[in-house]
Amino acid sequence: MSVLCLRILQTALIYINTLMLQDILADPEWAKLLKPADRRGLTPLFWQHVQPHGEVRLDVAKRLTLGGAAQAPEAGNPA
Repeated sequence: MSVLCLRILQTALIYINTLMLQDILADPEWAKLLKPADRRGLTPLFWQHVQPHGEVRLDVAKRLTLGGAAQAPEAGNPA
């Protein structure tokens, strides 16, 4: 059971990291700065922003704007 939980956690982390990288790469300023070698070195397999032990404070009133969520219309307000 614990191995399954670890794999689900790892997969979720890679998914969130991928969304963050896509948002960064969509920014024209970053597109100008990154060379082909830099792009080849990008990977969603980073975890320096993860705090595996200790207290984690979540603000459930806020959402991450990942994957173009900021541009998408809300469910109650069609564009």
